[in-house]
Amino acid sequence: MARFTLPRDLYHGKGTLEVLKTLEGKKAMVCVGGGSMKKFGFLDKAVGYLKEAGMEVELFEGIEADPSVETVMRGAEAMLKFEPDWIVAMGGGSPIDAAKAMWIKYEYPEITFEDMCKVFGIPKLRRKAHFCAIPSTSGTATEVTAFSIITDYHKGIKYPIADFEITPDIAIVDPELAETMPQKLTAHTGMDAMTHAIEAYVSTANCDYTDPLAMHAIKMIQKDLVKSYNGDTDARASMHNAQCLAGMAFSNALLGIVHSMAHKTGAAFDDYGAHIIHGAANAMYLPKVIAYNAKNETAAERYAEIADAMKLGGNSVEEKVQLLIAYLRKMNDDLNIPHCIKNYGADSYPCEQGFVPEDVFLERLPEIAKNAIGDACTGSNPRQPSQEEMEKLLKCCYYDTEVDF
Repeated sequence: MARFTLPRDLYHGKGTLEVLKTLEGKKAMVCVGGGSMKKFGFLDKAVGYLKEAGMEVELFEGIEADPSVETVMRGAEAMLKFEPDWIVAMGGGSPIDAAKAMWIKYEYPEITFEDMCKVFGIPKLRRKAHFCAIPSTSGTATEVTAFSIITDYHKGIKYPIADFEITPDIAIVDPELAETMPQKLTAHTGMDAMTHAIEAYVSTANCDYTDPLAMHAIKMIQKDLVKSYNGDTDARASMHNAQCLAGMAFSNALLGIVHSMAHKTGAAFDDYGAHIIHGAANAMYLPKVIAYNAKNETAAERYAEIADAMKLGGNSVEEKVQLLIAYLRKMNDDLNIPHCIKNYGADSYPCEQGFVPEDVFLERLPEIAKNAIGDACTGSNPRQPSQEEMEKLLKCCYYDTEVDF
């Protein structure tokens, strides 16, 4: 038996933030990040609409990029004091992901973070509150997914929480919020969305319900991402829809080892002064993982179908796979994203020598590979890598060498 779950309601199009005034409840806690929602006036609008709906509103502000376990616990504590019946999370993927985890802890104060990370093991929510997600970035699609990514900085590991219980009740996909994204964020979130769609299409859990969503998202991203990056506002609005479609696909078809590797390398070198930003990690690793997965005949045929939909040409499955890899590498060039960790600068831009020293990478490689294999996204990958294969694949992602195994 398979399952297909999405939010109860999804509102899309310019001005849909106004839907907040129709929510029914007594108290709403609004969870936001570093200030862009306040700076551009969207936070004030959201609070105004909620008050118009007759609710008392409290803010939980300052949720960091790559939210920590500690932030989740603080937010849950604030919720336990305020007792909201609506949790409204707005901004990038980080505040929405953090608020999802806070929601679990609010409803079940005794639950531990380790318990939250048990895949599809969360008890029933909505005993205390419902959840509304409002994304301002066009990539994570956490507004429609059963996933949340939380970082344990003591271990240097990002943990995915996965359960249909944390799929939001309402998603508000308003492109006006996405117009505020800086160029670099547009690139990284866009390639995150492309990775979601491609991984969902070749996942072992793909089905007739997820395939059309994934494929249409791929075609939209091919058409609009670079234009959005270069300032086209119509393309920016289209990308906001495309990333949401990709999210609907992967929330139900699941992902693969591009995400496993991105989760486990993202904060692994935090002590060297930077993170490998999630979307950039996906962009760098995706071509390598395609080459690895394409050794599986079924996966290769699925990649060839993607290449055909993108009208990339090619006369054989192998040629189509190579053209897809080349196209994605060219997209990275167009978006100023490096091809490998070795050339990944602390500012995320390509450089001669990145912030991760070679000796440090090699020293930590076995542990990173082990953690990546154990990641929640690995189980639905078309090939199940051994420890040796995962280490070899990560080396290819460090040095930008060919995947021939």
